[in-house]
Amino acid sequence: MKNAIKKWNSISLVKRIICGLIIGIILGLTVPQASGISILGDLFVGALRGVAPVLVFFLVMSALCHMGQGQKTNMKTIVILYMGGNLISALCAVIASYIFPITLTFSENTNTSDVTPPSGVTEVLTNLLMNLVDNPVNAIINANYIGILAWAIIFGVALKSASDGTKKALENISDAVSTAVQWVISCAPFGIMGLIFTTISEQGLEVLLGYGRLILVLVGTMAVVALVINPIIVFFFIRKNPYKLVFTCLKESFITAFFTRSSAANIPVNMELSRKLGLDEDTYSISIPLGATVNMAGAAITISTMALAAANTLDIKVSFATALIMCVLAAASAAGASGVAGGSLLLIPLACSLFGIPNDIAMQVVGVGFIIGVIQDSCETGLNSSTDVLYTAIADFRDRRIHPERYADKPFDPEIKIL
Repeated sequence: MKNAIKKWNSISLVKRIICGLIIGIILGLTVPQASGISILGDLFVGALRGVAPVLVFFLVMSALCHMGQGQKTNMKTIVILYMGGNLISALCAVIASYIFPITLTFSENTNTSDVTPPSGVTEVLTNLLMNLVDNPVNAIINANYIGILAWAIIFGVALKSASDGTKKALENISDAVSTAVQWVISCAPFGIMGLIFTTISEQGLEVLLGYGRLILVLVGTMAVVALVINPIIVFFFIRKNPYKLVFTCLKESFITAFFTRSSAANIPVNMELSRKLGLDEDTYSISIPLGATVNMAGAAITISTMALAAANTLDIKVSFATALIMCVLAAASAAGASGVAGGSLLLIPLACSLFGIPNDIAMQVVGVGFIIGVIQDSCETGLNSSTDVLYTAIADFRDRRIHPERYADKPFDPEIKIL
């Protein structure tokens, strides 16, 4: 048994995940009544969500309390990339919607009565700010990553003057949580097998056929951002072949995010990938959980596309200037979207209000979003989460390229040898 486990662990995690994916599809098609298999997916996502808040809290706190005076991080560049990525993605969605106009068929059977969208950008930003001052214990329990980051930074800075023994204890706790995360991630093949089984056995793909054009526009726009826009951004910053880094992030982060459909649940996966890439821990321990909350390129695409589809369905003429205003609105509101499955859908009525679309119609658009969520939300989350690592790596590698004297122990390596 030990030899079998050792051999299994020696196989690439991506290959093991593909095996779990194939088995899950086969089981979903052949024995859809075997509902017990789905618990593997629930356990995997639950473990990721459970350990991620603790990991972020102790990792950030430990990194900051050990940070030397004047030590440089790349957070400014990363935040600019996060916000710029949201805006560019929204613009790509607008262009795609003009080239391939979409009309919707609303489903009267979709229940959205328990969905309460925000009333405006002010409410979104207010909720974001209130999360900053949430009780730290409550923030960890409820996986409020903005609150977790805020208190971890406060405690980390406060502990700079602590004794070496206290700092060492924090480092040991951080290492222990990181090890536990690696154990959870090693179970990904079984978790993804359970997740894909649940999707295939309960929903199937036939429900999506009526919305094929909408799905193609959404997924196509996300693919353009992932495979064209992001590589251009990477090349601009590191001046080397961008696709090795892009494909590394897609392979290592997109796959798990696609099936968990939660940026928050994918934080441990992204932390591990950042470690493999040799990125600065003081930077990625903050940028990854921050990205899970504010880096929402996929959400910006969903909000923009769905709002313009609603306007087109109602024969509302939207000028390009108005669409650009919506891009800014979508980018800003996407940054406040929840890092859990379906978070961006609640912001669609906000964008629809810009075109004078009544809330009852906007809520039907949200209902369409829930129907196609099995594909849309999975791709959206994969794009959101994989770019968290990508933009963090861009900032790190750019700094190494421009200031090689600072990184004698970590020279710039554009080849990304983990591929």
